[in-house]
Amino acid sequence: MEARDVLRGHSPAQPASRLTWCLAFLSVFAILIAPAAWNGFPLLQYDTGGYLARWFEGYLVPSRPAAYGLLLAATAHLAFWPVLALQAAVTAWILKLLLDELGLGERPALLVGIVAVLSFGTALPWLASILLTDIFAGLAVLALHLVVFGRTLRSGQRWALTAFVAFAAATHSATLAVVALLSGALVVGAVFARSHLPPAAAWRAAPALVLGVALTLTANFAVAGHFAFTPGGYGILFGRMLQDGIVSRYLADHCPDRRLRLCPFRAELPLDADKFLWGDSVFNRLGRFDGLGEEMREIVLGSLRDYPGRQLEAAVTATVTQLVTVANGEGVNNQLWHTYGIMAHFTPAVVPAARWARQQRGAIDFSAMNRVQVPLGLISAALLPLLILAGWRRPEFAALSRLSTSVAVALLANAFVCGALANPHDRYGARLVWLAPLVLILVPLAASVLQRGTSVPIPKFASARGTFSCELRNQMNTSNINTF
Repeated sequence: MEARDVLRGHSPAQPASRLTWCLAFLSVFAILIAPAAWNGFPLLQYDTGGYLARWFEGYLVPSRPAAYGLLLAATAHLAFWPVLALQAAVTAWILKLLLDELGLGERPALLVGIVAVLSFGTALPWLASILLTDIFAGLAVLALHLVVFGRTLRSGQRWALTAFVAFAAATHSATLAVVALLSGALVVGAVFARSHLPPAAAWRAAPALVLGVALTLTANFAVAGHFAFTPGGYGILFGRMLQDGIVSRYLADHCPDRRLRLCPFRAELPLDADKFLWGDSVFNRLGRFDGLGEEMREIVLGSLRDYPGRQLEAAVTATVTQLVTVANGEGVNNQLWHTYGIMAHFTPAVVPAARWARQQRGAIDFSAMNRVQVPLGLISAALLPLLILAGWRRPEFAALSRLSTSVAVALLANAFVCGALANPHDRYGARLVWLAPLVLILVPLAASVLQRGTSVPIPKFASARGTFSCELRNQMNTSNINTF
């Protein structure tokens, strides 16, 4: 028996054939793009057109980094199907690496079964089937977790995952912010829990973050001709403060002021960020981000200075609201006039196929799915702290405990970034909450190993340089070793 198999708690089994694995990956692929196949065209959303237009229009707009738009533009002649193929393939690859890390990667049927369950109980296949960056947010969390904690990865796999995290971070400003917060949390963990997380391991996240920033700047340069981050940060935060009534308070305290162009329009300001930023509001008449960018920045910074207590209360409320705002399907309907217009203007060859897709011929009803997916996601997320504690009390669950910690911190970071710094939306929650049911699915698989009298590996960091050693803390009965 090989040492690796003893450490994983099972005896060597006949490896699955390449044909079996090919069939498994094809099955996973088919499940993940099933919504798009049913639709007859990749699913579209409000923001799809904004990403697609970046290469053709040649300038940057708020909340639409150029990297994903370049991918869409490059595959438009194939009706964007290669984008969905990439999204599904990367999902299958990262889930397979995660199962390998947990000692469960030798069973092709298990990978298919987990994806099938996730496809019923979460938004995963819809995220993989839509022309949007959201699928990369959750996958970036898993990939970064593997980069830092992975013990079974080969060097090439670790660097490939690092490159993927960088690309995912470059596709959306919120994903870049979540990766940055996770990287910061790892550094804090290395300072206060060095025995569990040496600095050398924590710093493995740094290349992904640095490359993500570099790729963001490079892709934006390819579109706009200059290195820049995606604009609109202050404007998006202004929208949340407007919705919370903080902007109205600031204007009431400072108007009349000739420097503030919004003063004459105080009575017209809606207490809804989406109506103000994306609807037919005074924002349009005053030049949108170009015309009001500096003023919104001044109001944001001024209100942070003048009302710190109210800002803190509003930020906490928005973060908590985002944590429980996780319904699937926001913005996936048949009223996407901006996206339709962008396609008709820049990629007219895809218009006939898009026009005959089910989405454009009738709205997709997500209500039945959300009756299952929302409570499942929230309950699973609420159970993560228990799984984290289980890893501290029972070393056999240490690997799942670390995964639970990564997911829990990512959910909190995402809620803060998308809630407190932007505005709570179901879409922002749905793109990450599917990770919690994934962790929950893995629990009985690990528990079944323990019930058979076997043990799972208990990793220990051997030194501050990040090398690993594994030991079995439970005595194993080698005559009763079972496979997973």
